[in-house]
Formats: sequence, C-alpha cells, structure tokens
Amino acid sequence: MTNITKEQVDFFRHNGYVKLEGIVPKANCDRVIEAIWSCLGKDASDPENWYNPPQSVMNRDGMVEMYHHQTMWDNRQLEEVYGAFSTLLDEEKLWVSIDRVNMKPPVRADKQHLDNSFIHWDTDTSVLPRPIPKGRKVQGVLYLADTEANQGGFQCVPEIYRDLEQYLDRQPADRNPRVPDLTGYDVQPIPGKAGDLLIWDVLLAHGNGHNRNTVPRYAQYITMYPEGNEQTREQRVKMWRERSAPENHHAFPGDPRKWEQTEFDGPPELTPLGRKLLGLDAWGDA
Repeated sequence: MTNITKEQVDFFRHNGYVKLEGIVPKANCDRVIEAIWSCLGKDASDPENWYNPPQSVMNRDGMVEMYHHQTMWDNRQLEEVYGAFSTLLDEEKLWVSIDRVNMKPPVRADKQHLDNSFIHWDTDTSVLPRPIPKGRKVQGVLYLADTEANQGGFQCVPEIYRDLEQYLDRQPADRNPRVPDLTGYDVQPIPGKAGDLLIWDVLLAHGNGHNRNTVPRYAQYITMYPEGNEQTREQRVKMWRERSAPENHHAFPGDPRKWEQTEFDGPPELTPLGRKLLGLDAWGDA
C-alpha cells in the first residue's frame, strides 16, 4: 500500500490537490489506452481518427462512454491507489467510483466541437458551512500517458482554494456558485507522466485545458469515498454485473451501442480488495 508522505498530505491540505507520481504501472495505462481505441473502433495511429469518433460514444470534452473494461478495474483495485485515497480521507472503508476515461485530441479549427476548456467547482459553493470543512470529499484523475502543460489536461487555481472563505465573501450575491470569477487569478496547468495519480478537493476550482499539443490527452477518472447504504450498494453491483453506466444520470449517458455488454461475456474480475471497493463484499468491522 502506498505510504503518502507527510509533506504530500500537507501540500494537499494547503493547495487543494496533490500529484502522486508513478502510482500505477505504465503497462496498465497502456492497456487502458488500447481499450479506449477498441471501444471507439478506430486505429489510433491515424490522426484523422482522433477527430471522427462515434458521436454517441465521445462528447465534446473527450469523455468516452466506457465504464467497466477490465483494464479500468485493474487500476481501480490497485492497493497503491486505494492507499492514496485512504490516507488522504483518513478512512479505510471506501467505495471506488464507476467513472469514465478521456481522449482529448489536439485543437483543430474544423473540429472545434471536440475542444473545450473550463474552470469550475465540483460542489455548490453557496451552501458551504462556516468554517468551510476542506478535504472531506475528493476527486481523482490518472494520467494514462505523459501529459504536458499545453496538452489539455488538469488545471486548477490553488490561490483561490487557499483563500476560499475570504474569496467567497468578496463575491456578489448573484454569482454562479459553481463557476468562479477568475479576475486577477492565474490558472495553473499540472503536467504529469503516465501512471501519476492526481487527487483534488472538490472545493478546488479546476477543469481541463485546451489541447494545443500534437497528440491526444489520455486520462482515467478514479475517486473513492466512504461506503454508502444498501440501496446504493445494490445499484453499484448491478452496474458491475451488467457493465452499465449509472442510471438516470445526465452526466453519464452510457453507450447506446452497448459495446461493453456485447463485447464481453461477463463482468470484470475483481480482487478481494476490488470486491470491497465495489461493495460486493462488506468491509466488516476490521
């Protein structure tokens, strides 16, 4: 299990994010990238294919509607990934998110619908208690390939996070509670290597940038959170068994082709840890 250093924990508490280098083997990352292109049904070696994915399978942010490929679960159930979230959340009994992957091609003038850049909060900042409790809910992204600062990857505004209460007090009453006013602030891109895991506090203003590089940006979204109730557990196990997207969630439309359901005979294989992270097995009292 990964032992995050005190310095890394302190960095996370202060800046709202931390990048843990080399958490996932590069071979694992390469296999997810291969799976992305299998899902898209394209040859990644032809740059033209970066810009003509099945429109129902990849949206303008580069999100690919793939949730349960074995390669994705292989990363979710790594002891090192679990250890990182467990340490930052100070919690052992966690569930892992059932999320997607990302393939964002370089900016191209005639394919602007595949390019998007935005900064936002993952939570409604108008209803936060005071003092604001930081570090209790996080998100995470795994760099599947080396990602340079101009490649459309993760970007954030740590300065706002460090001064969040005072920042919010200075904002007008009619502000957008999920989109910050960035006047006077610099957006900081966070480059990384294949296998790096970046975890951020939902209170950190963040987003993806424009890909002004010459190759696509690849990423897998992974987070963990304390285990939930029985109804939610049953829904999660059902999604895993059926290889399906979250039901009735506008942000996760799923693949209308049902590629994952028809390509594979059964659900992904889980390790003992993976069974607990899904909810198939209980954590128990240990």
